[in-house]
Amino acid sequence: MEKSLANQVALITGASSGIGYGVAIALADAGAAVVLNYHSHAEPGEKLADEIEKAGGSAIAIRADVSDPAQVAKLFDVSRARFGGIDIVVANAGLQKDSPFADMTLDDWQLVLSTNLTGQFLTCQAAVKEFRRRGPSTVSKALGKIICMSSVHEVIPWAGRVNYAASKGGIQMFMKSLAQEVAPERIRVNSIAPGAIRTSINKDAWDSQAALDKLLQLIPYGRVGAVEDIGKAAVWLASDESDYVVGTTLFVDGGMTLYPGFTNNG
Repeated sequence: MEKSLANQVALITGASSGIGYGVAIALADAGAAVVLNYHSHAEPGEKLADEIEKAGGSAIAIRADVSDPAQVAKLFDVSRARFGGIDIVVANAGLQKDSPFADMTLDDWQLVLSTNLTGQFLTCQAAVKEFRRRGPSTVSKALGKIICMSSVHEVIPWAGRVNYAASKGGIQMFMKSLAQEVAPERIRVNSIAPGAIRTSINKDAWDSQAALDKLLQLIPYGRVGAVEDIGKAAVWLASDESDYVVGTTLFVDGGMTLYPGFTNNG
């Protein structure tokens, strides 16, 4: 069976857990060699890289803090030294530091913005420079593909998480502005906006029947998403099948952005 990302190299930030981990598996299954970036927990990323290699793929795990320009530069340098170039970049690294607004510290605000938004700026900037350095290739119609990981909270307000929602709202316009700027070079930039996905970051929202029932009231499709749902979307956006898709946010949310609270006129 033909692999849609064969002979391509994909770099995924925040790939040692959750959505990034699932995206890395999906891209590897589609034939890409993968660079698994992690921040502090080396074992899951290195274990996944080893599993991909044993299955006949190519992978490497690299530590880097995406909010640090020097570490992002090193991440791309090491990736290039191993694989020769990069074709796909998934800017996924992100975190939450929840707090009522009046109690939120400046450190908590800056921590989330520096990782979720500044981290995407630095990662995407390095990606654009890498695509230009490498030049056109025969493995893809685009010069390069960037996928920004956003959230339904780029459009849905989220009380108690002002820093997180602000970072995701920023990603929306960051992605569109970047896409507009680099599209003439045939660099495709898009976003994925997940809804509720079963990961450790939101375990409290689905780990008990009561919590799950409450969560499902927000999801018209009637199920919580899996990381595989996001992985499949990432493969499609990274492939030539979506070559005419530029500057778009793909919501993968079971209908959460349909505002189900208004089903019966609110």
